[in-house]
Amino acid sequence: MSSATTNTTSATPRRAALTDPGYQAFVILRTGFTVAPILFGLDKFTNLLVDWPAYLAPWIDDIVPGSAQAAMYAVGVIEIVAGLVVALAPRFGGWLVAGWLAGIIVNLLTIPGHYDIALRDFGLLLGAVALARLAQRYRGTQQPH
Repeated sequence: MSSATTNTTSATPRRAALTDPGYQAFVILRTGFTVAPILFGLDKFTNLLVDWPAYLAPWIDDIVPGSAQAAMYAVGVIEIVAGLVVALAPRFGGWLVAGWLAGIIVNLLTIPGHYDIALRDFGLLLGAVALARLAQRYRGTQQPH
């Protein structure tokens, strides 16, 4: 078998996967849930986007050691790790991000005036669950290189 035949044969499943709307949704969610947690995690160290400590409920700030900013450093590390887990193992990473978002939602629901952000994060949680389910469906699918 020539290398041209081998390349054409191995490229066919990749092209077929790319035309599948479900697989396209999986790739979009996987990319988003890889990039966003990493970027937001990095921003916990700089506070360029927002003043992150303001989003920490006072009762949580009271039970974690150190300052609210120190807690945000820990949050940033967790978010970066979560994004990397989604990139490497989306079947697990989707559930990890969904669980993390559930914790964020509980935090936000205990801060008056942050209910809109909690609702947005609930939508993100649903997206993370969808990613985990799609990752199960497309496990082992040839991904384009």
